[in-house]
Amino acid sequence: MTEQKIGNWGRWGADDERGALNLLDPGTTLAATRVSRTGKVYSLGLPIQRAGIPLVDYRGTPQRLTLLNHLDEHMYEPYGGKPGVGCHEDVLTLASHTSTHMDALCHVYSDGKTYNGFGNDAMETYGGAARCGIEKAGPVVTRGVLIDVARYKQVDWLEAGYVITQEDLEDTLKSQGVQLQPGDAALIRTGWVDWFFANGQEMSLVQPGIGLAAAAFLASRDVVAVCSDNTAVEAQPFDRDEFLGGHVELLVRHGIYLIEHLNLSELAADGCHEFLFMVSPLRITGATASPVNPVAVG
Repeated sequence: MTEQKIGNWGRWGADDERGALNLLDPGTTLAATRVSRTGKVYSLGLPIQRAGIPLVDYRGTPQRLTLLNHLDEHMYEPYGGKPGVGCHEDVLTLASHTSTHMDALCHVYSDGKTYNGFGNDAMETYGGAARCGIEKAGPVVTRGVLIDVARYKQVDWLEAGYVITQEDLEDTLKSQGVQLQPGDAALIRTGWVDWFFANGQEMSLVQPGIGLAAAAFLASRDVVAVCSDNTAVEAQPFDRDEFLGGHVELLVRHGIYLIEHLNLSELAADGCHEFLFMVSPLRITGATASPVNPVAVG
């Protein structure tokens, strides 16, 4: 009996580790560069700092520590250093899934397997991910589409725990006069980050986000990334009580990347629904995610 095909497994070969990003080529990149109308550049990332950003407790607090300052001038004397001349350097310590970040395809597994059927034993304690680490993704330059569900619902932010449906996405896209195309990055605005900053930066894991049907709809449109202004892209508590169900549908089954904790407020305020979207994760070998600061050009 033939084993049933799962999502995009095998679509780009049995050894593929890039997933839906295989849909991008020079043609899609050039087409994306022609989308911009105003030339306005939007920074979509949140700061990396100790407080005042959404933090999940078990991931700890990001730390920026000073490695070198003016008190260390003497260390340059063997190299010809002179008084009053030196440098400042830092050490940055943070969990890879802190602040705005891009999930690698190795991030989530289901039935013991990650994207394309690789076993979860490919993730080692010291070596990291032997398969589908974030370094396999590479830079992403494509057309971005803002799906502003909060604006469509005429609210500043969606209700805590609200499950965005396929119909919500379709209706919002229709109201904006935009359609998803293969290779797009879909950016879904729930308004949750705005709620976070408006409510004393109090973290809550009861958040609006996409449900399972919405995830399946996005996968059917061959998007390369699903991005949102919340902690998990998908709603919490999880739709139909299926733990990480949206992650499984997108990351595991279809090799579609997730970007979480975006700042979409300025894009939304300008009504910019279609734009050039660019993001390049750090090439951290074997990592399950990378901090990013995505850029949109409207």
